[in-house]
Amino acid sequence: MEKHGLCPTETPAGNKASFRETSLSGQDSQVPSSEVLEAIENVIQGVLQSLAQRKAPVLTVANRTDWRNIEFKDSVGLQMIPGCTAKQIRSDCPQSARRFALMLKILSMIYKMVQSNTYATKRDIYYSDTLLFGSQSVVDQIINDISCMLKIPRRSLHVLSTTKGFVAGNLSYTEEDGTKVNCTCSATAVTVPSNVQGIKSVEIMCVYKYGSVSMSFEAHHLTVPSVKWLGLLPSDLERLNICKDALIPFTKQDENKLASIQKRPYIACQPLWKKELDIMAASKLKAEIQVLTSVSSDYLSRVYLPNKLQFGGWL
Repeated sequence: MEKHGLCPTETPAGNKASFRETSLSGQDSQVPSSEVLEAIENVIQGVLQSLAQRKAPVLTVANRTDWRNIEFKDSVGLQMIPGCTAKQIRSDCPQSARRFALMLKILSMIYKMVQSNTYATKRDIYYSDTLLFGSQSVVDQIINDISCMLKIPRRSLHVLSTTKGFVAGNLSYTEEDGTKVNCTCSATAVTVPSNVQGIKSVEIMCVYKYGSVSMSFEAHHLTVPSVKWLGLLPSDLERLNICKDALIPFTKQDENKLASIQKRPYIACQPLWKKELDIMAASKLKAEIQVLTSVSSDYLSRVYLPNKLQFGGWL
């Protein structure tokens, strides 16, 4: 049995161009929406034709993990070769039927976004139906497969990567490689460094605001005491009646982390934080802000954040 739910049928992927052109700067060229829609329509047409002929529909995806399908060019780097081997995702194979269905589901979502000229992050897509997809990694892999199958860059599919967040204001820090970043002088918000391994939920804010035990000797250089908790609050989940199926159950590690946070000395001087942590501890459920897409696709930008900023819904 192959990994990722692929049936063990290996076929040549044909002699089409390996992928769309990319600019010298490394940025994907934007494929016209009409071409994206046509590519998706061709896939669906193939599925319908198979059904009309009473055959099991099959999606063919290039084998992205086989080094035999890769070549190196000085001007480009590693790229997939034309006529590379491929894996078939069959609708009649127990190991791949679910993946086949999920690919059609996400293709449908992409088609609607391209039609309406709207965008979503991979995280948004996962949170649109967490029970169906099961995990973020499943969504990520399928989106990559779809991009490879259609030979269209992900950006042209109107699917964006999830950023690590942005920061602006009276803050400066030094990155792991020694790069000094001054958020005060920057004309735009600065991307939060991705090297925050070991930091989780509420924990990120606590470390930004109060620092960590391991770096306590340098807290006066690292902490930002004026940081506010803007969202998403556990009480918001109750107030907005977010479906529990869209939330993520606590792991044992989550429970231990929350218990640790509740015992920290600064929680005593933050009664509103304590109340929110108590709600989280009672529910044993967590969520990221993207869960608000389960209310409506634009609820976060159209309703939630404007109201928070206007009426002071932060802690």
